[in-house]
Amino acid sequence: MVDRVIFLDGLGKCFGRTIAVNGISMVIGERQIFGFLGANGAGKTTTIRMLCGLTRPTRGHGAIHGLDIWRDRFRVRSHFGYAPQRFSLYGDLTVLENLRFFGGACRVPKDRLRMRIEKLLSELDLAADRDTKAGSLFGGFKQLLSISCALIHEPSLLFLDEPTAGLDPVHRQYIWDLLYKLSRQGNTIFLTTHYMDEAERCTEIGFIQNGQLLAKGSPLALREGLPTKLLEVHVEEVMDGMQIFRGLPGVYGVELRRGRFRIQARDSEALLKGWLERWPYSNLRWLGYTWVEPEMEDVFMAYSQRYFADTGLENRRAQARGN
Repeated sequence: MVDRVIFLDGLGKCFGRTIAVNGISMVIGERQIFGFLGANGAGKTTTIRMLCGLTRPTRGHGAIHGLDIWRDRFRVRSHFGYAPQRFSLYGDLTVLENLRFFGGACRVPKDRLRMRIEKLLSELDLAADRDTKAGSLFGGFKQLLSISCALIHEPSLLFLDEPTAGLDPVHRQYIWDLLYKLSRQGNTIFLTTHYMDEAERCTEIGFIQNGQLLAKGSPLALREGLPTKLLEVHVEEVMDGMQIFRGLPGVYGVELRRGRFRIQARDSEALLKGWLERWPYSNLRWLGYTWVEPEMEDVFMAYSQRYFADTGLENRRAQARGN
């Protein structure tokens, strides 16, 4: 049986009358790479800050390795590393000095610290910048340094808030190779991301909107959970088609993918049948259609735009949260 690393029961946070996080309940086990997805302002960062003991929950309960995230916050901190979205290290210290400082703050033994620093400098492509002041690093390398400092004490749990933002594809792959390695070694990763290809790489995903956890499950389970077929149509002219399709009743979302319109609708089959019987748009040239398998971006749009309220996804929320 997989041990639970994170346990949340009705966790909530209010700022005055604003509800930032609204009663999140879920369990995350060891070796998981858990992706926390949601639009800006959905409550992702606030949830991480509560888990890290940086802000007190308004209600509910949370635990990491059985320790209360607020009451035992000083004991819990030795179990996790945290790399925030915004650069928060010491800009006037070099890369090496930052690693030494955080290693000392985490009470890493000196002999072990030297080994950890050299290993992280090598694995995260920072060796050439070891004597560069952190404030002078380019954005992507600042993020690499933040992750290195979060890993310096070899935590069993790692919180990463938008860890690959600003990184080029090569360094994004560095990060993911490292996350896979950590997971194989028994670590648990909790990360936020806006890259849908990265969401596909997670073992589990949770969707949050307006502070509520809407769904939780594997990428495959969430893709298969979409209740409507996805229709792609090929027409000309593209810009005219976008305006027309988005204004149709029963159409929830229209996106342009690889030159074709991907349509999420209440009844895509009926919509297509009507078009095949009589194409009603004289200013658009019909070039064909195809049914497509949903991608993670489709799932993200379905939840973030709340398509589920009319399609039946609402009925899956309780089941998804229990996964």
